[in-house]
Amino acid sequence: MGLKNSLHNFREKNKDKKWLPAFSAIHTFLFLPNETTHNGTHIKAADDLKRTMNIVIMAMVPCLIFGMFNAGYQHHVAFGDIQQATGGFFSSEFWTMDNFMVGFWKVLPLVIVSYGVGLAIEILFAIKNSHEVEEGYLVTGMLVPLIVPIDTPLWMLAVAVAFGVVIGKEVFGGTGMNILNPALTIRAFLFFAYPTWMSGDKVWVQGAVARDKAIAAGENLDAISGETILGSLAQNKAVGYDVMDMFYGLIPGSVGETSTLIILIGAGILIFTKIGSWRIMLSSVLGALAMGLIFNFAVSSEWITESSKFYGLMNTPFWHHLLIGGFAFGTVFMATDPVTASQTNKGKWIYGFLVGFISIMIRVFNPAYPEGVMLAILLMNVFAPTIDHYVVQGNVKKRMKRLKVKTA
Repeated sequence: MGLKNSLHNFREKNKDKKWLPAFSAIHTFLFLPNETTHNGTHIKAADDLKRTMNIVIMAMVPCLIFGMFNAGYQHHVAFGDIQQATGGFFSSEFWTMDNFMVGFWKVLPLVIVSYGVGLAIEILFAIKNSHEVEEGYLVTGMLVPLIVPIDTPLWMLAVAVAFGVVIGKEVFGGTGMNILNPALTIRAFLFFAYPTWMSGDKVWVQGAVARDKAIAAGENLDAISGETILGSLAQNKAVGYDVMDMFYGLIPGSVGETSTLIILIGAGILIFTKIGSWRIMLSSVLGALAMGLIFNFAVSSEWITESSKFYGLMNTPFWHHLLIGGFAFGTVFMATDPVTASQTNKGKWIYGFLVGFISIMIRVFNPAYPEGVMLAILLMNVFAPTIDHYVVQGNVKKRMKRLKVKTA
């Protein structure tokens, strides 16, 4: 308590200083928020923005740890150091310290750059505008390393984070005012600005890009492939992974997006704590299944033949779409963002269904980048206020009709 009181007194003595928001950010991170409501409250609760953000981070930590193991595992399998695990999730070939350390030293710099650049920009804006540094970036800073390929250059990530924080959030007024999910804004910037680093079969395996450059320079090395399941299906190739590999996450992909099992654990935490909307999660799954069924029906009716470039993904069993790519991660951790998603209960059902439906549509019809959840969520972020508007107006009209019936 002595340190806390000393810091509080220091803050009070320097409350007119321009640099105070930077100090307050550290004070808030270590202790409680600096501002509390003193009067006029109708509900008193122990939760606040900091606690909410911390719970979301805790829900993502299992994805982060698993992603580190998987990054090392995919590296060693691709380079021929070990054989593909035969015991699935419980395989001794997967849960090794060697795998973890390879992934740890690749993922840790991504986390440091994400938080370092993002928080630095937030503090600069707070000092410039003389307001508190809010905790919204705590979640964004963790999301970003989990949704990018393992070999993403750090300078590239820094540029994207700067763009996402400034254009995706600060220009709208900061945390709670943004209309687009900041983490997805960062991911979209990376995809459109540096597409070769966000797709293909090399960026998902640590060291594959460097190996490719060495081969191009004339070194006598064997080429390796780290192509994702979506990449293979988009080219109508056979997939070398079974359903349980997909579910457990022993497949190439972005750092935190591969394991549906681990993501479900995070979903349970968010639903139990009522931070993530189960309506959005469930309706997104229903939307994805509906679109997948439509494509499967088109193939079974022979409207789409094997010669079609869309055949591979259209012929994929509709429920497999839930296990591959970033669909599960996007649905649980980004579609449910309370700031950019629909706010009304009926609106959440509509919003979530369209996220899932459009995700699979983009996934199938965009073979150059067979992953649609990012673009689908960003698109629905834009339309979320419109959905809520018409839901509210519909409720108003119903009540007006009931009022007229009672007064008649």
